[in-house]
Amino acid sequence: MKLFKTFILFTFCILTTATLAQPQGPPPPKFKITFSNNNPQTGDIIEVIFKADIPAGIHMYSTYNKCDVGPLKFEVKFKQNDGFCTQGAPFSLGDKHIIDDIFNCEVGEFFNKAEIHQKIKILGNELKIEANIEGQWCSETACFNFGGNITPLKVSALLKAFGTPTLCDDKSIKPIETFVVDTVPKEIIVIDTTQTDTDKNCTNCSYKVTDASDNAKCQVKTFNGQSSETEKESYWGLFIIAFLSGLAGLLTPCVFPMIPMTISFFMKDEKSRRRSIINGLFFGLSIVLIYVILGVIVSAIFGEKAGNFLATHWLPNILFFIVFLVFAFSFFGAFEIMLPSWLVNKVDRQADKGGYYGIFFMALTLAIVSFSCTGPIVSSVLVGSANGQFERPILAMLGFGLAFALPFSLFAIFPSMLNRLPKSGGWLNSVKVVFGFLELALAFKFLSIVDLTRHWHILDREIYLSLWIVIFGLMGVYLLGKIKFSHDSDLKFLKVPRLLFAVATLSFVMYLIPGLWGAPLKGLAGYLPPMSSQDFDINRSIREANGLVGNICKKPSYSESLHVPLGLNGYFDYDEAIACGKELKKPVFLDFTGHGCVNCRKMEEKVWSDPKVYKILSEEYVIASLYVDDHDVKLKEGEQFTGRYSGANVTMLGDKNSEIQLCYFKGLSQPLYCLLDGNENLLHLPVDTKVYKNYFDKEEFYKFLEAGLAEFKKRNKK
Repeated sequence: MKLFKTFILFTFCILTTATLAQPQGPPPPKFKITFSNNNPQTGDIIEVIFKADIPAGIHMYSTYNKCDVGPLKFEVKFKQNDGFCTQGAPFSLGDKHIIDDIFNCEVGEFFNKAEIHQKIKILGNELKIEANIEGQWCSETACFNFGGNITPLKVSALLKAFGTPTLCDDKSIKPIETFVVDTVPKEIIVIDTTQTDTDKNCTNCSYKVTDASDNAKCQVKTFNGQSSETEKESYWGLFIIAFLSGLAGLLTPCVFPMIPMTISFFMKDEKSRRRSIINGLFFGLSIVLIYVILGVIVSAIFGEKAGNFLATHWLPNILFFIVFLVFAFSFFGAFEIMLPSWLVNKVDRQADKGGYYGIFFMALTLAIVSFSCTGPIVSSVLVGSANGQFERPILAMLGFGLAFALPFSLFAIFPSMLNRLPKSGGWLNSVKVVFGFLELALAFKFLSIVDLTRHWHILDREIYLSLWIVIFGLMGVYLLGKIKFSHDSDLKFLKVPRLLFAVATLSFVMYLIPGLWGAPLKGLAGYLPPMSSQDFDINRSIREANGLVGNICKKPSYSESLHVPLGLNGYFDYDEAIACGKELKKPVFLDFTGHGCVNCRKMEEKVWSDPKVYKILSEEYVIASLYVDDHDVKLKEGEQFTGRYSGANVTMLGDKNSEIQLCYFKGLSQPLYCLLDGNENLLHLPVDTKVYKNYFDKEEFYKFLEAGLAEFKKRNKK
């Protein structure tokens, strides 16, 4: 085996060498060199960023390489001088780590685009970069080395002597002017150094396209060499909710009675106990597979980009409102939602064929027959999961399917447990009616999103609360047996579990009632319309009487339609906020938010309202509440632009805010909180990244704001 591997390695090296000798290889990569901070100070640590486009069918090796003997990784070696010193080794962003089939070790590879960063510390007022680049990229049939010198790339400051240069281990901070590229090298590797003074002609520092010849890509903001690109949210919460929804689907009249019936089918042959267990387990796995396939279909139809559209646009939310309304009435017994009988009969005939093929179609028959009860629950899970990530609907259906299949596999292994199941009866129909009340309440959540994004002011907070008070009040009265639907059984007496559910429901109603007079109802933060939509709010009346607090330079645009939370003063336009921050010499607090954002309302009502957080926000920051899901407010005449990220013509305020978030932070999740200085540079990593995962913690969020303020003061100290 060792001899064979040696032969493979030797052959690969010979073929690679022979291929490199041929002149018909792909042209060397064209690298573009930029900097993470175009206005650093002496002593700052910034990044030199190398970017290149990779042709289709080609992959380039990154700086990541765990091989003793293997392909040539990307290397950049700097010649040290008095202007800077390197900090650590170069590192790659966006590379994929795979096991190389030939060398049997882990390597990093770039596809489509390559991006390598090298941290350096600024030592003086003149910076001259000299370096050597080496690397390798490969097609399906051959590999090619590239390399060359970057000499001289002189990047000097407009000298205004601010003291003496610093050293690598000297932590003193001294100002330095903006980088200006003086010369362009002409080496084997073509270096594109189009980036110049940010204040004069920066072609890729803005979220706007400047002219027809501007084809630069968005530059994600960084802080101390770390990218601010937002992380995808954790999948555990979605999985748990989907799993619990699957368990709830079992407690419906369409499904619960079928559990002992179906398991009895697998236990008919007492002599083949082992075979019955295997069939029962395969039946459960088939149920999981069916629901996962449904998740794949939803992901393929909606995809990643449509998630934000589904969550915020008026059309899908109106459709969701109607669907939930129809399902609620179905649960109340107004009508039955059933799939066509020809489909059920056709699938049932396939189940009669026996074997694993028949078992799979038996599982499909169960899914179809139970649709009238599980359909609303499955729809709720899918709607909640389709919010911008391809994997979410698949994961949601995996959780739902596992819970739904659990009793079938469990009882197949332990058939004696069937005797412990409660008998079917009227209680199952009561569960179905309770689901109907819940579906009805959730339907108004979708209608509320439409009302907020379109500024109709039909379903303001007090109207929404009134509807929920009536819905859950009726649900409590129903649980007490005072309301009866046509398909309900007679309730001769009230059992203790039902009484406890009734008490909990009516207590929830009592909790809602003070909200009609402005009580914050923090336990439901995010699930109710914002406080700003309520006509009568005692706390807001007191704040307005004392005058709004917050830093503004002029009346904010679009303030007739939009509001900053908790009665704070602030802006709704990014450029206005940045301009005011420069004028007042204060940092800018960017609040990427949305009308339909649940976590945004939780943050505002649970964290922003904390006295310490409220004080530092109102006194030390210029606030910008940037609504990304607003589809009604148009940009002022003359402010429309072409977005650098999307390439589309941007005419709406919500689209502008989305463009900024995608371009600068490469994500569209809300809330996202970012702290910027007057030059639009980050003062801290946003709270939606690796630093503060638990940003619902008041103390952690206050530390985040304090750290940004300290960094701002440090940069402005001379």
